[in-house]
Amino acid sequence: MKQFTRLAAVAALGALMGTTAMAEGLSTPNLAYRTGPFAATGIPIMNGQADYMAMLNARDGGIGGIAIDFSECETGYNTEKGVECYEKTKGTAIVTQPWSTGITLQVLPKTNVDEIPILAPGYGFSPMADGAVFQWAFNTPLSYWDGASIILKYISEMGDLSGKKVAFLHLDHPFGKEPLPYLEMKAEEMGFELLPIPVGLKEMQNQSAQWLQIRRERPDYVVLWGWGAMNAGAITEAAKTKYPMENILGVWWAGHDADLKLVGEDGKGYKSVSWSFPNPDAPVMADVKKYVIDAGKSQTNPEEMEGVFYSRGLVISAILAEGIVVAQEHAGKPDISASDLRWGLENLNLTEERLEELGLTGMVPPFSTSCSNHTGHSGGWILEWDGAKFVKASDLIMPDSEAISELEMAKAKEYAEANAPWPVNEDCQM
Repeated sequence: MKQFTRLAAVAALGALMGTTAMAEGLSTPNLAYRTGPFAATGIPIMNGQADYMAMLNARDGGIGGIAIDFSECETGYNTEKGVECYEKTKGTAIVTQPWSTGITLQVLPKTNVDEIPILAPGYGFSPMADGAVFQWAFNTPLSYWDGASIILKYISEMGDLSGKKVAFLHLDHPFGKEPLPYLEMKAEEMGFELLPIPVGLKEMQNQSAQWLQIRRERPDYVVLWGWGAMNAGAITEAAKTKYPMENILGVWWAGHDADLKLVGEDGKGYKSVSWSFPNPDAPVMADVKKYVIDAGKSQTNPEEMEGVFYSRGLVISAILAEGIVVAQEHAGKPDISASDLRWGLENLNLTEERLEELGLTGMVPPFSTSCSNHTGHSGGWILEWDGAKFVKASDLIMPDSEAISELEMAKAKEYAEANAPWPVNEDCQM
């Protein structure tokens, strides 16, 4: 198998230039959340991310012959702590991974000044797709508006949405409010009633009031935009109230195996959109097991490795690693800067062939980025809980890119005007 053949070429270049592995490595800090109300979902993702980078360090000596410093700064998903972590780590970082949408929004203007790329895979501010306006931000491979579009497309395949009622059960937090502009636009266009139902941070585990409203309103579908403890609370309440599980569709952060295992068979039929999928037979899984798990270099347990979120963590670090490889090739050196990595992240081309080379077959859809497109809009699958695990319930569904692109440009322009003077790359338009 041709794993990391391009990476090996960069490593050879580094050796010729006399730039072997630096003691400190390339600094790629992760603003992690292993504590707090979102820890149950954060831990498997953080473990997957860390294990992938540990595997590269052990198997390949890092990337291009330089070790990856994948240190974590704990935020507890708290915006204030997240900003503190950003400030603490930015001095040597070639990337920042803020995680919370709230943290992302706070560090977004700072990164323009500090010239550090934000990598926010599948989260953050959807208009970050507009690379002309958000030159230092990347939310590959899908935005929240892409996810909302795929959910609506899937529902529409089961029948006309005109005259239907769709409840939007969402965390009352920037993350939960993020898809509202797109959903409101589509509700007017498609003729369905959108019923937003917020869940406060203190209500996540006890959503009796919200589900009383759902029983009263009797929506045709519930779109669950949950995270952390909110997901388990929503799924448990849905099972108790006997709301049809097949009519609940969650965002990818509401597709956590452990949440559904709480209800087991009673959760059968529940669905979640996803841009990643576990493939235990993928070569990367064998390498992680050999170089990290069996070597005692991981916090991961065997059950966690089988889950959707752990494999998503692997994919997220693989995207970052590929950005580093592309940047090293372009810069002609392994010891890249944050500016070099920005170029790498906006020139990703993860084809089926490249994913196979990386050992990630079937774990993420192909996608590419560009100067103007910082998301990639890869498409996603609908996953369904079969009573014991998530299985694919659809082929790859592509988002409504035309409508989303128009909304991205409009909202990006609004953001730039509201935060003037805001730098815009006029040579890089969508």
